[in-house]
Amino acid sequence: MWITVGIICAVLLALVLKYIFTTSGPNPFARDTREPVREILTKKEKNKVLKQGFLASKVPENLDAVVIGSGIGGLGIAVLLAKVGKKVLVLEQHDRAGGCCHTFTEKGFEFDVGIHYIGDLQEHKPFRCMLDQLTNGQLQWEPLDNPYDWVVIGPPENRRRYPIYSGRTRFPEELKKCFPGEEKAIDEYVRMCKKAGRGIWLLAMLKLAPTLIAKFLVYTGLCKRLSYFFEMADRSLTEVVNGLTENKDLRAVFTYIFGTYGNMPKDASFSMHSLLVTHYLNGAWYPKGGATEIAFHMIPIIEKAGGAVLVRAPVNRILFNSNNEAIGVSVMKGQEEVHINAPMVISDAGIFNTYQQLLPKNLQAMPAIQKQLSLMKNGEGGLSVFVGLDGSKEELGLKADNYWIFKENNYDELWEAYTNGDREESAKNVPMLFVASPSAKDPIWQERNPGKSTVSLVSFASYEWFEEWKDAKVTNRSPEYKELKRAFIDGILDVVMDVFPNITRDKIEYVDAGTPITNTHYIGAPKGEIYGADHGIARFSPELNATIRPQTPLKNLYLTGQDVFLCGLPERWPEPSPVALSSSNATCIWTPLPWPRKPNLLNRSSSSYNSKTYMCRFVLGLRENGIRATV
Repeated sequence: MWITVGIICAVLLALVLKYIFTTSGPNPFARDTREPVREILTKKEKNKVLKQGFLASKVPENLDAVVIGSGIGGLGIAVLLAKVGKKVLVLEQHDRAGGCCHTFTEKGFEFDVGIHYIGDLQEHKPFRCMLDQLTNGQLQWEPLDNPYDWVVIGPPENRRRYPIYSGRTRFPEELKKCFPGEEKAIDEYVRMCKKAGRGIWLLAMLKLAPTLIAKFLVYTGLCKRLSYFFEMADRSLTEVVNGLTENKDLRAVFTYIFGTYGNMPKDASFSMHSLLVTHYLNGAWYPKGGATEIAFHMIPIIEKAGGAVLVRAPVNRILFNSNNEAIGVSVMKGQEEVHINAPMVISDAGIFNTYQQLLPKNLQAMPAIQKQLSLMKNGEGGLSVFVGLDGSKEELGLKADNYWIFKENNYDELWEAYTNGDREESAKNVPMLFVASPSAKDPIWQERNPGKSTVSLVSFASYEWFEEWKDAKVTNRSPEYKELKRAFIDGILDVVMDVFPNITRDKIEYVDAGTPITNTHYIGAPKGEIYGADHGIARFSPELNATIRPQTPLKNLYLTGQDVFLCGLPERWPEPSPVALSSSNATCIWTPLPWPRKPNLLNRSSSSYNSKTYMCRFVLGLRENGIRATV
């Protein structure tokens, strides 16, 4: 039997490799485009790039593609296309580019809305290599402290704190110091996480391979035989960790990071969770200058190829010809529609917005479209509190790390009681809180804002709690809405001030909250979700991943972003297996590859890019446009 399976797998692999490598065309990664690092500009100078308002006169002629949405998925594919000479227009409904990588300023305090920490950014790693090429080497990364996370469990009178260290050996060794006698459980947990993480290559392959091959892998059941990721994907996180240990605090520490994808442990796939655990094994980083640096350094690459990134450009529908082929988009400018034609439309607006809001009714009703929608559901609504403080990080006791604060170790029960409870009562009992200080992580923050600090607090809240106010003006909603927001803010601040005693009411100069309906307004999230479509167990079925692909059932219309692959800027791309980042009709995959050192490359002292480390190998399959990339 296994001989037969092996032969079948070899044939399938040969077919997929032929599919990838036999298309000729220009190569977006043909050369190393890193440039000497330039100084970080002021907010005013960066806004000239990030806040270019839409006018019909600014739309480039003879476009090759239009991208809806300027999140990292939209900007990423636009940069890839620009690097092979394609003219791309990116349209953003908000007043600044970047999606969840944007920042905003209130009362002199600058806040990041989505980027809190990113892993796997050692200079020789493939993910770092990719980011360098997508920004021409301009992004600079600052490592967080070690421990980079703290798990805080229990009420003040019985509070336990557990440090989470990076380091492939240090991570488990430090856990063993906290939980003596649990060495076997910890080693097995780490082993399972690593093994599941390495198996994600097949999830990518289901989206990359020809449809017939992907369906064959799904319906023969080969997915679970070939990949431990899929073998474990339908097992809940709670089930797995409960089978490893009876220690409730250790179970809680094993599962604490579920907030990075938004599903309580009993509803979370162990395989999804494993990606986050392994993602941070080598450390955590934060962008120097703040998250706005990411979009700021991607946009000029798009513009250099003749494209543009324009904001305040709400796309109200996708245009189709009589053959149901996408031919462009319509943008609302005041009360008038501006039609923009392009041979390719790529949506980074999410699967629900794309299919339910931007397609004409007759195309929405197509069985293939309805099939995809039936496989997905909206994720949990996000709740964020932004705090501006008087005082430096030293004075306030803030460091370059994160705190995950839980009321107790029974996460599932607490979370169910919270989400199913009365909203006024739940506002006083938020069971999980993520606490981070962007100002403490950014080494140049104090240069820009001496004597000031910021703290970002993140949790979740039901969209239905706030839905009655969704149509009101965002800056002037009713007193009842403001009262409910205030209740959440006060309950959350009480927790923060208890854990961080140097933060007191008199130090708070600014505080406000973003609710699920705030997210709907600013980032276009249909139900206020911050991680796109739900990342629960059903999201990781082989059938879903073979069905939800960059290619849509409609010709010339493609999807990109976290609804196509996974949430978050990088997610986890394990080595040494090939992995795909699906973006529109492009699928960028890498495999580790020895890379000869380039002498004095840009006069950097970096030890990366030498023959003893790994570089990336990129393959860009733009099937309809004849573009292929291998480095």
